[in-house]
Amino acid sequence: MGNSAYSKVHMEAAKAMPADHAKYMTNAGAAAPPPECPMHQKQGDNQSSASAVPPHPKMQASECPVKHDSADVNPLNMMPPANQNPAPDQPFPLPTDRQTSSIPKVTEDGSAQFWQYPSQQMFWNAMLRKGWRWKNEDISQKDMGDIIRIHNANNEQAWQEVLKWEALHAKECGNPRLKSFGGKAKDFSPRARFRSWLGYELPFDRHDWIVDRCGKDVRYVIDYYDGGVIDKDYRFALLDVRPAMDSVDNVWDRMRVAYMRWRFEITEKLGVNSKVTAGSE
Repeated sequence: MGNSAYSKVHMEAAKAMPADHAKYMTNAGAAAPPPECPMHQKQGDNQSSASAVPPHPKMQASECPVKHDSADVNPLNMMPPANQNPAPDQPFPLPTDRQTSSIPKVTEDGSAQFWQYPSQQMFWNAMLRKGWRWKNEDISQKDMGDIIRIHNANNEQAWQEVLKWEALHAKECGNPRLKSFGGKAKDFSPRARFRSWLGYELPFDRHDWIVDRCGKDVRYVIDYYDGGVIDKDYRFALLDVRPAMDSVDNVWDRMRVAYMRWRFEITEKLGVNSKVTAGSE
């Protein structure tokens, strides 16, 4: 049930978001985003011993550089403190251990640290804040474990796609880091809307990620589409990751990549045609 529950939870929660949700989204951490994806939360103290993405042995897991009270947020990324408390009427206990990701984050002192994914308890609480109610879904403890694995796999996959774009700027910055991000599930991107007009399904979720390219903030748009069957690595979403068209550099990058893809397709077709012609002689 993992992937279907994951997409259903996101879609149902999206319906309950306020109409002015988009105003909380930030391009450079200037305002506090609402806790859409639980990955927005501040990292906790616990780390899963069964992490599927082990941290680099010389690096630290991410810890918030400032002390929080119940009302504070991290000024670097505007993320609120983690909520590891069981929710009222929760039908079963959920683990609070967390997995360290492979995604580097911006830190106050410049040290190498990584984002931590939400625990099952944090994910549950975040979904309740988004309007989801467990009583409307047939969900079990195992499903929550699967949902966390899917969520983490999706974000790892998204970061790898971001790095492909960032490779265009490897000479100017060899260490891009994720600064902040926010969920915009109800705010479909122009490309997603255009695809829907052509008959394709709309994404079940959208995130905007702010990547620090060695001092320069670059916004990425990520559309998450339901890929159907979950694979052995808990990946099922089809991701459309690209720089937002909000700067000249981003537009130029998209033009470059579009050209490279077009050239590759033409070269591949010519190669296949030449093989077919040679084989028929």
